[in-house]
Amino acid sequence: MKVLRSIIWVLAIAVLVAFTVANWVPVEVRIWQGLVLDTKLPALVIFAFLAGLVPTWLVYRATRWRLAKRIATLEANLSAPTASLSSTQLDQAAQQSTETP
Repeated sequence: MKVLRSIIWVLAIAVLVAFTVANWVPVEVRIWQGLVLDTKLPALVIFAFLAGLVPTWLVYRATRWRLAKRIATLEANLSAPTASLSSTQLDQAAQQSTETP
């Protein structure tokens, strides 16, 4: 599975490099009325991609961390020894408590 992931990453990087080489042109981005940013097109595309990816990835990691912590707590509660009594044991304890004055 790691080999497949590595192949996908290599292909994605190769596509990104090919896109960068083919589109190395300056572009103007008007941010506000008097503020214009001159940058290269690949930098703009990569920044836009990361602006969408990073927050989503952070939410994913936070959710995964929270759920792992919750699962660990539940597993710890399951493995802790509990003193559970059956109904017959409870009946016997109730009879013993009423018999002793």
